[in-house]
Amino acid sequence: MAATHNPFQHVKDTDIWEFFSNAFGDKKEIALPGFHIPFGSHTYHFQITKFMILELLAAALILLIYIPMAWRVRTGELPQGRWWNAFESLLTFVRNEIAKPNLGEHDADKYVPYLWTLFLFLLFCNLLGMFPFMGSPTASIWATGALACISFVMIHGAAAVKMGPVHYVQSMWPHIDVPYVGWFFSLMIFCIEFISTGIKSGVLAVRLFANMFAGHMVLAVILLFIVTAAESRNIWLLGGVSLASVIGVVALSLLELFVAFLQAYIFVFLTALFMGMALHPEH
Repeated sequence: MAATHNPFQHVKDTDIWEFFSNAFGDKKEIALPGFHIPFGSHTYHFQITKFMILELLAAALILLIYIPMAWRVRTGELPQGRWWNAFESLLTFVRNEIAKPNLGEHDADKYVPYLWTLFLFLLFCNLLGMFPFMGSPTASIWATGALACISFVMIHGAAAVKMGPVHYVQSMWPHIDVPYVGWFFSLMIFCIEFISTGIKSGVLAVRLFANMFAGHMVLAVILLFIVTAAESRNIWLLGGVSLASVIGVVALSLLELFVAFLQAYIFVFLTALFMGMALHPEH
């Protein structure tokens, strides 16, 4: 497969935003700007990429939808219309089905704003990949890794704020009453427990990245079958491949739509679950 037909080029992050490739006529692309930032004796290069812009777009869409909705809610107005009810139902779902069961009635509302923000941002980033010329920032391990790091801080930070840093560490330190070597086993279990929370956060990042990257990769490969068939200049082959590819992409796009919601839910659910385990170690 030629370099211009490489499906990775349509899925990965890049500093060149391509709208049409050579395979579909004149090539249309925008080179995104970069900046040189002097700092002390060094100069650092900051490059704007496609996924950065899409992440800002996702944040802007969330603000455009929910800020006007929040103004109407403050007036005491009841939800009206499909638009308002649909987006408000996302918030009530996160609060009632994710936050409260995992964090408890007492702590849920305190951390619901974070879970709301995380869920909406993941969902919008996932769904942007369903639109032509766009992409899913969550198909980058750097984006999902950053979100997992934030969740890692929230998992330990929420418990440390509630119990105090010293008491939180004590809650993770098991008491093993074995003469002479009890402290050693306690230390080993404490280290394993603390490292395991980092592994759990890392698994969150890898799971989300793998699902989004693989899904869009499959869609890109199927569409590129049409480009490959066009090079054969066989009209019957091109027609058959095009029809099969379009049907396959439509079917898989419906599956990807479901996966976009599912992966956002799983990421937020597990974050809330791990936060609840840290907030309530007695359970």
